[in-house]
Amino acid sequence: MSDIDFSFDPNWLETLSVPFMTNAFIAGLCIAIAAGVMGYFTIARHSTFAAHALAHIGLPGATGAVLLGLPVSLGLGVFALGGALVIGALGKRATQREIATGTVLAFATGLGLFFARLSSSASQQMQSILFGSILTITDGQIVGFAVFDVVLLAVLTLIYRPLLFSSVDEQVAQAKGVPIGLMNLAFMAIMAGVITIAVPAVGTLLIFALVITPAATANIITASPFKAMVTATLLCLVAIWGGLVIAAMFPAPPSFIIVTLSTLFWAVAKGVSAVRSR
Repeated sequence: MSDIDFSFDPNWLETLSVPFMTNAFIAGLCIAIAAGVMGYFTIARHSTFAAHALAHIGLPGATGAVLLGLPVSLGLGVFALGGALVIGALGKRATQREIATGTVLAFATGLGLFFARLSSSASQQMQSILFGSILTITDGQIVGFAVFDVVLLAVLTLIYRPLLFSSVDEQVAQAKGVPIGLMNLAFMAIMAGVITIAVPAVGTLLIFALVITPAATANIITASPFKAMVTATLLCLVAIWGGLVIAAMFPAPPSFIIVTLSTLFWAVAKGVSAVRSR
């Protein structure tokens, strides 16, 4: 018999008002903005595997940080950024990025498991790193998330047109003089930051649910790049906030519910699109 009780909690409104839930809602907003915007570029650039891999590349950084007594997010961010720059430098084109990503991912995963075996505390942290824990987000992390969002939007304002052009049609963009290599490095570096702030919510294993799935759903709904980014952000926000509310009503891991809602939105959009196409 399972010890998990999914019965309805009549005090769920009180649960939503406690400080750690407030932090979770604010963190969800920050994560949705970053993931929703960059999710579109990830799909347009055919870099979904790279985005998924970056979360796992950050694993040795997270476990290594535990060994050194440093913040997990710091280690995760450093390794994710390092891996992103290596992949961006080695993979100028999409096909090259796949090979570079797989190579870096394999090494990073092995290194992460090695670090985890060196310390019992690192091993204990593995579950939260793999599956996330949005209910433990601190005030300091929220400040970091907010600062990252401001920087992200500022950078995208500066490079939006060349980044979009190189994402939609790389060959034509290169012929027009767009610095493809620089745009690739910029994209990968930004994605490393997005992964770093999204992992605390759903973990490295479920990161697809926030970065890729809402953007994929948005692309089904609209063909406009800007509208797709806004739609993806809203879908991501609804999945996170909805997951938090449902988790308060029926005690369950928020990350699982967030992933389920995000996948459900995609499935509904896909089904409706298939019916209309007939």
